[in-house]
Amino acid sequence: MYKSQLLALAGLVLLVLGGSVLAVGLGAPPPSWWIHDGRHDVLLSDGDRTRWRDAGWFWPVVIAVLALLVLLTLWWLSAQLRRRRLAEVLVETGDGEGAVVRGRALESVMAGEAEAQEGVERARVALTGRRGTPRARAELALEPRAAPADALHRFGAEALAHARESAGLASLPATVLLRGVKHRARRVS
Repeated sequence: MYKSQLLALAGLVLLVLGGSVLAVGLGAPPPSWWIHDGRHDVLLSDGDRTRWRDAGWFWPVVIAVLALLVLLTLWWLSAQLRRRRLAEVLVETGDGEGAVVRGRALESVMAGEAEAQEGVERARVALTGRRGTPRARAELALEPRAAPADALHRFGAEALAHARESAGLASLPATVLLRGVKHRARRVS
């Protein structure tokens, strides 16, 4: 949550800064604290641009830093566009061919089996990782009187074990988040 807020704040700052530069460039009067004097002022003067002309290292370093910045930005963008959830799980059939199961189907079966357990009110399961080596992320909302250790043990022994066995996986590592469900106080009459 903090990442998205920080990203939104950085985007807002860049939008305001870019908008103000555009406004001054289009003829709006610059404020007193503005770094440039007016519309026709340049970012680098002739003296600033030619100061490092004799130093052979300066411009290659500037270009390398900018190229690295572009590569890091592209890497970040590709990481944002990558799918978080697993679309399908590879099931070993024993004949060398294999089969696939939709990831959402396996997730819903695991969540349904977890919700059927005593003490679990709601369950959400998400599969991540690779087709042949998936990982499970589960969130169990426990009822007020449920024992967290028992719910965790039953989830691992039942829902997780059944999913691992039915998909023919050697292992199915899981991260389980346990939450308590808020409830109203009972009235005593």
